Amino acid sequence: FHILPPGLNWRGEALDAAFAEAETVYFEFDRYTVNASELSKIKRVASMLKGEAAALLRVEGHCDDRGTEEYNRSLGERRALSIRDMLVGEGISPDRITTESWGEDRPAAEGDGEAAHSKNRRGEFVILR
Repeated sequence: FHILPPGLNWRGEALDAAFAEAETVYFEFDRYTVNASELSKIKRVASMLKGEAAALLRVEGHCDDRGTEEYNRSLGERRALSIRDMLVGEGISPDRITTESWGEDRPAAEGDGEAAHSKNRRGEFVILR
């Protein structure tokens, strides 16, 4: 969960790495549907947005480095849109949410194994004010 300005959460408190990682939504290989195990993260973000009516949100989709650059950009966008749709389903106005795909350009973890790949298949949140 990334907050603007960097390093602060939506209450203006220092944001630690564990909190940021806890709100990141992870995906299965070559999938853009949100797993049931990730739904609570989206619900927490929706709850925060309901309490911060002026906040806007950008959902960023990411992929591991398997697949072409074009395919990964498309998959990253579908991941971001999937999360956005779930937030809208939780009552957040679609006008408050934008999406962006980074494809494989911003890996969370370097490496070729599944441990790295699984961390790179993700959706991240950026709060805009």
